[in-house]
Amino acid sequence: MTRGTIPGLPTPHPIGRMLPAVYHEDPFAQSFTSGLDDIWAPVIATLDSLDAYIDPALAPEDFLNWLAGWLGITLDEDLPLATRRAVIARCAALYRCRGTATGLRQLLELVFDAQVQLIDSGGVAHSTEPGGADWPGDDTPRLAVRVTRARPPAPARVDAVVRAAKPAHVVHKTEVRAS
Repeated sequence: MTRGTIPGLPTPHPIGRMLPAVYHEDPFAQSFTSGLDDIWAPVIATLDSLDAYIDPALAPEDFLNWLAGWLGITLDEDLPLATRRAVIARCAALYRCRGTATGLRQLLELVFDAQVQLIDSGGVAHSTEPGGADWPGDDTPRLAVRVTRARPPAPARVDAVVRAAKPAHVVHKTEVRAS
């Protein structure tokens, strides 16, 4: 990502006007500082609109990956622009439930705009006696993910998102279906 000069972009604070009065009529000083104004104008314009660079809905497309990096996520370049913006905007909410079934479901629904079904091997048990309840489910945590959509996404893409969002010790299997 580079931000270069923008031809014809005026600066709101020309350097030539900031010089002592003796240099206001000096053609060399004014010419020299106008060249610096051409370099300085995009910097001032960027700083004046810094809030737009931080807002995922307004940030330039080439800035989104950098913004995502600040949040600790990697965006797939194949995702539509609107989806990349939505993932960044909802990143804080998704981090609150990261590693949970709810968080994974929300992420998959957001990224693939699909119906998502999760089946895990876990369960809960309770007893009033210590050690009195048998634990339900399986000792090995497992997760089955089923993504259903009219135009199904590539299974490898779904698998990559699941692998990045699930807890590392959980074995998973993904299934992609057409609705």
